[in-house]
Amino acid sequence: MHSVEETIEVSVPVRTAYNQWTQFKTFPRFMSWVRRVDQVRPAVLVWVIGSGPVRREFAAEILEQVPDSHLTWRSLGRGPSHRGRVSFRPTAAGGATVTVRMEFAPRGLTGMPARVPGLTGRVVRRELGNFKEFIEGLGEECGAWRGVIRNGHVRPLEPEPPRSRVPNWPVG
Repeated sequence: MHSVEETIEVSVPVRTAYNQWTQFKTFPRFMSWVRRVDQVRPAVLVWVIGSGPVRREFAAEILEQVPDSHLTWRSLGRGPSHRGRVSFRPTAAGGATVTVRMEFAPRGLTGMPARVPGLTGRVVRRELGNFKEFIEGLGEECGAWRGVIRNGHVRPLEPEPPRSRVPNWPVG
């Protein structure tokens, strides 16, 4: 099993960075290797990645997702298997650090690029740089999904704190 870990600091709050990361359909706008992402269920995505005429399609399951904290996934089906985690942490300056850690087991010819020393790390680093440029250029997220996933299952959202029934009256 090979692994790679890359971190980048972005000049937007954790909430903004996390919210944008949950918008998988926008990945082709900033990730050069991602051609398409289809969310078939809340916790299952179908990815099409590649460069030039070479394409590879695979499904991935989101195992755990906690707003403003992290998201973990694993690939499904045949082909090179991988799993990963992206985490979001606040910085002292009000921005966020985004860390991507991936582990993969290259198999067959489709796993050849993963066997080239340093290649996967360079690709992840470049794609994180593209994310930084994209989110800082926007200044805000294009959307958000604030749900929680545990063990591949969507959990109900945390209940909102009680609100006063009197308009403009503080609770407390």
